[in-house]
Amino acid sequence: MTRKEPPSAPDKPTSWHNLSADEALTSLQTDKMGLPESESLERLNRTGPNRLKPPVKQSGLTRFLLQFHNVLIYILLLAAVGTGLMQHWVDTGVIIGVVVINALIGFIQEGKAEKALDSIRNLLSPKAKVLRNGHPVTVASETLVPGDIVILQGGDRVPADLRLLEARNLRVDEALLTGESVASEKAVGAVKQDADLGDRFCMAFSGTLVAFGRGMGVVVETGERTEIGRISTLLSETQSLTTPLIRQMDEFGRRLSFAIMAIAVMTFAFGLWVRDYSAVDMFLAAVSLAVAAIPEGLPAIMTITLAIGVQRMARRNAIIRRLPAVETLGSVTEICSDKTGTLTRNEMTVQTIVTREREYRVSGVGYGPQGDFYLGEVDVEPGDTEEVLDELLQAVLLCNEAHLAERDGRWVLEGDPTEGALMAVSMKSGLDPDQLRKDRPRTDSIPFDSAHKFMSTLHHDHEGHGYIILKGAPERVLERCSSQRMLEGDAPLDRDYWHQQMEQVAAHGQRLLAIAARRTAQEHVELNFADLETNMVLLGLVGIIDPPREEAIVAVRQCHEAGIRVRMITGDHAATALAIGRELGIGDGKQALIGQDIEAMTDQELQERARDIEVFARTTPEHKLRLVKALQADQQVVAMTGDGVNDAPALKRADVGISMGMKGTEAAKEASEMVLADDNFASIAYAVEEGRTVYDNLKKAILFILPTNGGQAFTIVAAIFLGLALPLEPVQVLWVNMVTAVTLALALAFEPPEPGLMTRQPRRPNSPLLSGFLVWRVLFVSVLLVAGTFGHFYWMLEQQGASEALARTTAINTLVVAQMFYLINSRYILESVLNRNGLLGSRPVLLAIGILVVLQLLFTYAGPFQFLFNTVAIGFDEWVRILIFGVCLLLVVEAEKAILRPRLDRSNT
Repeated sequence: MTRKEPPSAPDKPTSWHNLSADEALTSLQTDKMGLPESESLERLNRTGPNRLKPPVKQSGLTRFLLQFHNVLIYILLLAAVGTGLMQHWVDTGVIIGVVVINALIGFIQEGKAEKALDSIRNLLSPKAKVLRNGHPVTVASETLVPGDIVILQGGDRVPADLRLLEARNLRVDEALLTGESVASEKAVGAVKQDADLGDRFCMAFSGTLVAFGRGMGVVVETGERTEIGRISTLLSETQSLTTPLIRQMDEFGRRLSFAIMAIAVMTFAFGLWVRDYSAVDMFLAAVSLAVAAIPEGLPAIMTITLAIGVQRMARRNAIIRRLPAVETLGSVTEICSDKTGTLTRNEMTVQTIVTREREYRVSGVGYGPQGDFYLGEVDVEPGDTEEVLDELLQAVLLCNEAHLAERDGRWVLEGDPTEGALMAVSMKSGLDPDQLRKDRPRTDSIPFDSAHKFMSTLHHDHEGHGYIILKGAPERVLERCSSQRMLEGDAPLDRDYWHQQMEQVAAHGQRLLAIAARRTAQEHVELNFADLETNMVLLGLVGIIDPPREEAIVAVRQCHEAGIRVRMITGDHAATALAIGRELGIGDGKQALIGQDIEAMTDQELQERARDIEVFARTTPEHKLRLVKALQADQQVVAMTGDGVNDAPALKRADVGISMGMKGTEAAKEASEMVLADDNFASIAYAVEEGRTVYDNLKKAILFILPTNGGQAFTIVAAIFLGLALPLEPVQVLWVNMVTAVTLALALAFEPPEPGLMTRQPRRPNSPLLSGFLVWRVLFVSVLLVAGTFGHFYWMLEQQGASEALARTTAINTLVVAQMFYLINSRYILESVLNRNGLLGSRPVLLAIGILVVLQLLFTYAGPFQFLFNTVAIGFDEWVRILIFGVCLLLVVEAEKAILRPRLDRSNT
């Protein structure tokens, strides 16, 4: 055969599904005999190997250095420079050590996050069976080229995008691309050009799995041009967004840095030019001021608080892969969820059985044989009084290729999900599959064929009776039936009734199967299509659906109560999505936006439409990604859940990507920030609660730390303005900052959720870390601390004639003890702590205070500490005054809460 060189790949992908098989072969200049080896090698040189290109990655050194590119880290380094200038090398070494350890943790976590593309590349089949000059050979999938003829059979992973040439009962599991829970039935005929991905029945896509049957197809796309390659490209081009907390902390750090430098410069100038201090003394004073004002312990507290949140979530089956995602969950305003396996069980279940006279509802979900049959509200047993139901259940068990087995307490399916659902509903009635198959052994069968859309089996019992059973698409079964089974006997088929029932059941999103049967002679041992043409007796209809998880229904309601909108984004049909949405409480049950609608919209139009729609069906990876971007453009914080490769780009783009741990693909897990170990949507509600708790506790820690720094800094400023000696030396300031942050502020990370946390509206994404009220609280408490610390220092120095060392030691202990009392205030931002639960209800707080008491006694009385920190022992009178001030501060802050509480909404704090 003379071959021309195939044209180079066009810029616009060819709609292979819209071409006939012959047109596809002609376009690729090949035939059903396959390519010669020489032609294959030539094409491989032109098209390149059938694999996904590895992404361009940053070097390890670059990634490590970027860990230092953070304003908070700059503040820590500034503190290290300050202590270094004062030649306090131990302090400098400790701070630098903290910075390096923090960078190492970030470096390791970031390295794990880049495995998403590798996971997708690993989905490609390593081997493929192709025809070379008409002879089947097995080759490496990397060597496939457009024009190759590939042979498929059950269990194979499709090695490239194929235009099918033959399909014999071929079904392909495309869940990782489309999200559909049922394997797609394949055919050879062309489909419409605008058909959705899940409706391109003449195509088999790279990375999907052949669930059943055999087929043959011509390779039309390889490598980056396959559907899975397009997802890989989307994933590599999708930028992960920084979290709200990081954005807020960066902004907070920038403003704090500017304020500290401004105050230090003004204080230096005032002392130098107004108070006539020497330049050296004022430089050291300015450094002391900067060290006092910089919250060195804040990054450590933030990391530890997030880490504690990670541990709490892990106990609730939510595994966090990136620390900041913990807090981001607390600010989520939108959850976009995949349907299959996330909101639903990904286990097909029979929910409805319709006979000519009755409609039954079936309880129980999944493949376990637990459930009951209901006629209205009455529980019924298939048998003598429900004879037609019993006959139908026997029929679907006999005309079935699936097998159910209990393993480790869980029922596992071997075979097609639809047939597994039929097997399970039969077993719910008490039928024993093994016994029934022995009583009525199968004599012959016609396997399911996508062209005919039915399956039929022939059985004989041991009493000389023969039975033909027909199961398949309702329209194909009804055309072969002339009568219908009723309690009083067979009657002519009422087609209007059955069409009406089909519409009603389908309106609930259930997939329909029709079951028919008829008796035959004992001598009838071969089953032919002619035996099925007429005279079949319709037994009934079966409605099957992948049901929503019960716990997901509760979780969706909890999310709504928390002010979070839940949206369903699925590759399934709109009718199914709307039906599931109604049961879950998502959407109005009437409106759904489908992929073709999204395709026709501009980004602005999509953003506007998305405000009113909560159910999105027949979506592709690009649609999911566009939806996430549209919501983010509308100032929403978006969590995206999913388990398939098709979800990976949207998972990566979302503010929080959430994948399924049990049934999720590795690509989805690696693109996400959180993995649900139990595949349970309800775990998201727990995670949101924990995220809000973490954010609250971070605010409490900041609200505690900043007045400490403010009190120290303004105490130094007050001394300079009054021309006095510094109340705190730089090394003493560093002691207070680090010790109180490590002991006292850390205790706030363990605080439990406050009452009403999950009825609070999500905070606005652009809201500042410190609201106006919190800024007031920081300034208010800072003034109180300055009054107590500087006041005690001034009184000891000027009124009592104490030495500077004694006055400083007293001032430092005044500051630290006041912080202990203020820690109790900080357990609740607005609520009162003047009850037993507030004062004594937190073991971590009491433990932290106890540890700090020991440390402070060592600081004051132990010789080595006195030498290092220039402290001296203080007497009983000083301690009495210190404790009185601590109690006064506690009461004053509680009074401030009582005054402001009625005027402030808790969510605005």
